[in-house]
Amino acid sequence: MMSPVSQETFEGMINDALDLIPDEFARHMTNVVILARDFNEDNPSLLGLFQGVPLPEQHANHTGFLPDAVFIYKDALEAMCADEEELREEVAVTVLHEVGHYFGLEEHELHELGWG
Repeated sequence: MMSPVSQETFEGMINDALDLIPDEFARHMTNVVILARDFNEDNPSLLGLFQGVPLPEQHANHTGFLPDAVFIYKDALEAMCADEEELREEVAVTVLHEVGHYFGLEEHELHELGWG
């Protein structure tokens, strides 16, 4: 298991992963927040989680709702990685995976894209 990185470093990795999202998709990411958390209380081994209504299922009048949220879990990701380079790669895969759920992609589609 690797030594933990700072919260600032971890959030920087998340931001770097978000920069990988093509502009044509990123511009549709409205009313969604990406949050770094230490762990998921219900499932501490969970790497990430999308909570909300996938974009294709939102109605035109989808206003007045709390933002959809993507949670990225630092402790679980660090526990599975040997070093900071591997952590950076796993953070990117996890961010893209959970943002994929926001866009309505299913698990098998995400795995086909390499965002397992």
